[in-house]
Amino acid sequence: MMKILASATLLAAILATPAGAQKQGVELGVLDCVIDGGTGFVFGSTKDLSCTFRPANTANAPEDYFGVVRKYGLDVGTTGTTFMQWVVLAPTANIYAPGALAGDYIGASAGATVGVGAGANLLVGGSGSFFTLQPLSVEAQTGLNLAIGVSSFQLRSAD
Repeated sequence: MMKILASATLLAAILATPAGAQKQGVELGVLDCVIDGGTGFVFGSTKDLSCTFRPANTANAPEDYFGVVRKYGLDVGTTGTTFMQWVVLAPTANIYAPGALAGDYIGASAGATVGVGAGANLLVGGSGSFFTLQPLSVEAQTGLNLAIGVSSFQLRSAD
């Protein structure tokens, strides 16, 4: 079990680095999210989240979002509240409009937690699937958990 946890942690660290997930496109801002804690049930988990998008262009106001993150695949254990931060990328800056990040995202995920753990998720989606969420800071969570699989991330505008 410890070898699996160590391997998942290494994979998460690789995915979270710029070499593992290279920037493509224009940086629109940063999305900060708080993901509720919960328990994984072997084949997956579902957790509520709330997020704030802080546009790189300071002329635009921050935007609040809410939603659900679902993990499919191996997800065993219990975690506390998770904090995650993504850089929001798009092919061009003119695609963005308030509320445009709302939509469905999908991507690979990996994470391991023993006490305090780490994980990474590169996600693609949003309005017209134009946006990429690239991990800016590795998630910080507490608990005992191992998760490897696919993440589905549903984001809705709070406005």
